[in-house]
Amino acid sequence: MELKDKILLITGGTGSFGSAVLNRFLKTDHFKEIRIFSRDEKKQDDLRRKLSNPKVKFHIGDVRDYRSLEMTIRGVDYIFHAAALKQVPSCEFFPIEAVKTNVLGTENVLDAAIKYNVKNVVVLSTDKAVYPINAMGISKAMMEKVLVAKSRNAANTVICGTRYGNVMASRGSVIPLFVEQIKKGEDLTITDPGMTRFMMTLEDAVDLVLFGFEHANPGDMFIQKAPAATIKTLAAALIDLYKSDSKIKIIGTRHGEKLYESLLTREEKVKAEDMGDYFRIPADNRDLNYANYYSQGEEDISKIEDYHSHNTERLDVEGMKKLLLKLDFIRKDVL
Repeated sequence: MELKDKILLITGGTGSFGSAVLNRFLKTDHFKEIRIFSRDEKKQDDLRRKLSNPKVKFHIGDVRDYRSLEMTIRGVDYIFHAAALKQVPSCEFFPIEAVKTNVLGTENVLDAAIKYNVKNVVVLSTDKAVYPINAMGISKAMMEKVLVAKSRNAANTVICGTRYGNVMASRGSVIPLFVEQIKKGEDLTITDPGMTRFMMTLEDAVDLVLFGFEHANPGDMFIQKAPAATIKTLAAALIDLYKSDSKIKIIGTRHGEKLYESLLTREEKVKAEDMGDYFRIPADNRDLNYANYYSQGEEDISKIEDYHSHNTERLDVEGMKKLLLKLDFIRKDVL
């Protein structure tokens, strides 16, 4: 794919993912311009000063505001749509805000992309969208339905999605919290020692988006195969790396938390294509013939298990330490 003279837009581009994508592309000659679209002018100013790169253009706006998107998307070739409300507790208390950003905001991005003939849009989703039990996951699940529906009628725009698990050390994740607690000499607070989560680095997340970007058919969803670890294993690995005397304190499961996360439902796994390190889930392109939904079934579904963090590769403490050492800030602290 020739990218040298193209324009890329990253919504939510001042977040953890956007910064990682920028670091990747600014080391190459890909894209003549990269547009960062977000609503936080302080983060934009910090990133502008840090990068000091004329290739990166900053646009203030909100995905909830279609008109601000129109001005930014005009002339764009590709979009990575990362703007979202991602925190489980805040979405639980303000679910309509999650709907406005994650569902309606995504619709705005896709409508503008289709209108201005953007070639390819990759929408970022989460494992919490699979069998969702909290407002954040429910809004992301609806977002996935919106991208598939829009992909059916987007003649000139390929719309696909990526779904990934816990991105280690991303903003608001548990690893920075544990490190902060260790540095303060506090106990590490974990909700349930047997709770498992998929473990991915930001570089893994970028690789997944780029894989989807290069291989997508309209409406596809891409999942990267990933190892998992219990929260207790993660805490123990950090305590060991930092040679800390901190103890593990169990505080109980919070509202909206799952014991484990799923990346593929069994219904999706039946039709998923195994692409080595990734799964491709083709779009559900059934029409409104209701027999396909209700009176006709698939025998294999009942024999298949979801792909979740309890049945994937399980890391022990040594394996978790090795993965943690891929994080720059941890290497600087402990090596």
